Amino acid sequence: MDGLMMERPLLVKQLAERTEAIFGDREVLARTQGGVERSTYARIVERARRLASSLTQLGLEPGDRVASFASNSLRHLELYLAVPSMGAVLHTLNVRLFEDDLHYITSHADDRVVFLDASLADAMPRFDATEREVVMPDGPGAREGALDYEELIAQGDPGFQFPEFPESTAAAMCYTSGTTGRPKGVLYSHRSIVLHTLGAALPDSMGIREADSVMPVVPMFHAMAWGIPYVATMVGARQVLPGPNLTPHGLADLIESERVTWTAGVPTIWNGIKIKTKEN
Repeated sequence: MDGLMMERPLLVKQLAERTEAIFGDREVLARTQGGVERSTYARIVERARRLASSLTQLGLEPGDRVASFASNSLRHLELYLAVPSMGAVLHTLNVRLFEDDLHYITSHADDRVVFLDASLADAMPRFDATEREVVMPDGPGAREGALDYEELIAQGDPGFQFPEFPESTAAAMCYTSGTTGRPKGVLYSHRSIVLHTLGAALPDSMGIREADSVMPVVPMFHAMAWGIPYVATMVGARQVLPGPNLTPHGLADLIESERVTWTAGVPTIWNGIKIKTKEN
């Protein structure tokens, strides 16, 4: 006998739809080269719907790989929600890899589109394998022939409905740094992301709550930022995204000014802050 209560696939879109319905007014912000951008979960999810709609109009199909070359930002969070929820695969590129590895990775993954921060326009090489580039305006910078992210948002349908598909569908992709030969790709399914999000939110794990102001310092291109953006989205925690400035002084200022209650990053980050504090 099968138990059929709540028989539905576990999908990333459910995280977006939950926070849209329950925590729509909760603030999400990001520091850019021009200052601090502020948004809400309702706005983030609406823009994710618009983006998914525009990508569909451009001919992106379920299973297609969409790359990002970006820091922790509002627009990167929109990609986290939009791309998997439309059935495509988000491939977060490590901006610190060597150019040769980046060429290999984008070709091996068969990325069709790559989204990049304008501030990283000079740092990202041209990828022959990709069909289009989209520039996200986090500061000065341009790429000849690239589409404008905000134009895609403006052209998209705010009522776009994310489709249903099996929970085993690939949602995101990360590659290793290639320390033992060529980089190796790892695929995250929708089921794995949702189950990790549920488990990571538990009190004896990350223990993130709606009342928290969460700052993921671990990059969104590194192991999906340890799942922190998805956990914070699911529970409706306020997100403080640090952007490209990860200096000890910059992080300490952001923690203080935005009253961050929960953060995570590698030990090197916090060692730098301790040294900076002692110097002061």
